Amino acid sequence: MALRDVSFVVENLPDCGEFICLLGPSGCGKSTLLRLIAGLEPHFPPSSGEVLVGGKSVAGPGADRAMVFQDYTSYPNRTVLKNVEFGLEIQGKPKAERREIANSWITKVGLQGHENKYPYELSGGMKQRVAIARTLAVRPSIVLMDEPFGALDPETRYAMQELLIDLWKEMQSTVFFVTHSITEAAYLGDRVYLMHGPPGRLVEEIKLPRPEESPLEVESRADFREVVALLKSKIHGKSETTDR
Repeated sequence: MALRDVSFVVENLPDCGEFICLLGPSGCGKSTLLRLIAGLEPHFPPSSGEVLVGGKSVAGPGADRAMVFQDYTSYPNRTVLKNVEFGLEIQGKPKAERREIANSWITKVGLQGHENKYPYELSGGMKQRVAIARTLAVRPSIVLMDEPFGALDPETRYAMQELLIDLWKEMQSTVFFVTHSITEAAYLGDRVYLMHGPPGRLVEEIKLPRPEESPLEVESRADFREVVALLKSKIHGKSETTDR
């Protein structure tokens, strides 16, 4: 997917990370942009411009960035505990320290009691909890999430959104979250970047207030419905303008 005229700056201040949502239809370059930030496209660098993280050009993956995918990415031959420990092993953490950190994150994502289960024994929501715990356990300054809840049923998706916000408030990392769900972007994002394409491009930045209620509770609020309606009008308006 080609990208064109994509430019933005996100301040990654200590204890003050932003939650950025990339919102747009399938095929508009959201995932491509995320992979460029992650450094997962080393053989396809930008033909012009560059991606900078911390003032340094991105040439590949780095310890300051970690990614959660839509597809379940747990290692099938490792238990929940061993999956969450994986990144800590790569970091060279001593066994006792990584076990303590992993158990802490397993508790935070609500998987205590499932430490010794293998991925085939878990539901889809539980597998994504493992992926989130594994990602956040290494404490990256930037968390990249590519439609991580897209394959979940609505009830599980609501629960995962609420869990993610709670963990983000604790971590305060910067999060880039790809979605094509307008309601999800309205609930999660401090800022929403609307994308359209191809070629993929940013068409607008919208800053949003942060809801305090759960996803189910907030959907009944008139002001939240107004935010959703605004995002819908922006996306549909840009689509119609572009298609003409």
